[in-house]
This record gives sequence, C-alpha cells and structure tokens, in this order.
Amino acid sequence: MKLPLIKLIFIFVAMFGIHLSVYAAPDLANGKKIDQEKCYACHAKKSGFGNGDMIYTRSDSKVKNLQNLKTMVARCNTELRLDLFPEDEADVAAYLSKQFYKFK
Repeated sequence: MKLPLIKLIFIFVAMFGIHLSVYAAPDLANGKKIDQEKCYACHAKKSGFGNGDMIYTRSDSKVKNLQNLKTMVARCNTELRLDLFPEDEADVAAYLSKQFYKFK
C-alpha cells in the first residue's frame, strides 16, 4: 500500500514536529518570568547577599560561554525539579545571556 505524499508529510510532522519548538526563537519575556519566579530566590540565598542577580555577575563565574550557560540551566532544572520544558530552559538561557552574560 502506497501512502499519498500529504499523509507522509502529516506523519513526519506528527512524529518530529513537536521537537522543532526547541529551535524556535527564544521568548525572553518568558525567560525573565521563569528566572524571577523559580531562580531568583534560590540564587539570592546562595549568594548570601539577598540579591539573586549577583550569582550571574560574580567575578568567579563558572559560566564562560552560551553552551555552559545552557548546561547550568538544565542542571538546575533537573536537580531542583523545576519542571521546565526544554523550550523554557532555552528561554531562560537566552534571557540570562542577553541580560547578564552578553554571549553571542
């Protein structure tokens, strides 16, 4: 049995299309919202100064490039069980890069 081209395209999109959202342009507003709601308080406590943004701007930062930043966001998501989707992780990394790290 031969499937028409349109059905093959539909099957392909159904199987693989859901993963394409990870490659969409990041939503910086969503990244900022998640950072404020799920990251800031923990980082404020960790910094010891009550300022969650200080962890991003400290001189001994462990984050040296965009890939490292993405890895750190994913690690926090996993270890702290933040329940972020991959596209949320991408949004947070993009927001932090633009706001603090200025990675290209």
